[in-house]
Amino acid sequence: MGRYDGRVAVVTGAARGIGFGTAARFADEGASVAIIDLDESAAAQAAATLPLVEGARAVGIGCDVRDAASAEAAIERVVAELGGIHVLVNNAGVTRDNLLFKMTEEDWDLVMGVHLKGTFLMTKAAQKHFVAQKYGKILNLSSVSALGNRGQANYSAAKMGVQGFTRTLGIELGPFGINANAIAPGFIATDMTDATAARLNMDVEEFRRLSAEANPVRRVGFPEDIAAAAAFLCSDEASYITGQTLYVDGGAKLG
Repeated sequence: MGRYDGRVAVVTGAARGIGFGTAARFADEGASVAIIDLDESAAAQAAATLPLVEGARAVGIGCDVRDAASAEAAIERVVAELGGIHVLVNNAGVTRDNLLFKMTEEDWDLVMGVHLKGTFLMTKAAQKHFVAQKYGKILNLSSVSALGNRGQANYSAAKMGVQGFTRTLGIELGPFGINANAIAPGFIATDMTDATAARLNMDVEEFRRLSAEANPVRRVGFPEDIAAAAAFLCSDEASYITGQTLYVDGGAKLG
């Protein structure tokens, strides 16, 4: 028996990276999984590769999390195609890094729209189902960059906003049997961080090596590290935890 047998988990931005790693962990533990991504074909391809247990199903759904109608339609498709919804992981993300004096309004609006507005809209669409059934798990992805990071004024603001949003969800939704928490990853080896290395004109492996040296455990993180924390926080074992942000960063913020 898996912790998620009979449950339906939704993960946004899950065609690759942290999102896919998290979706795969839920599938491995028995859940039926909806992979939500801006590109529906990529979402469907990713869903087809999930390690499903017998009786579980997966679906890939295209959605622009910045758009209320798109978010609502995605959640309704999940309920119709998979039979319900029990877990929502708001992972969809994008970066548009630049120093403040070079950052455009478009850079700001896109990052805030995907990370913060997208998290709000997906949660609002899902919570009505959670409230009706008096059960639900919400997990939002923040970042160590919420504490401030050069060249990421937009991203840092959005990710700290996610933490405030999460605490408020804990207060408002707790009485309805709903837990809401956040994970703040440190350096995770993904396509997104590889793109950062390219932007800095650095070799990917060198970038990872320097990042590993910057934390006490002396290694970078991987999507599986975030997935493991997600699987716990969205489980019934964590039913007395809500409104919290867990930093999964190899101890980097200790410095």
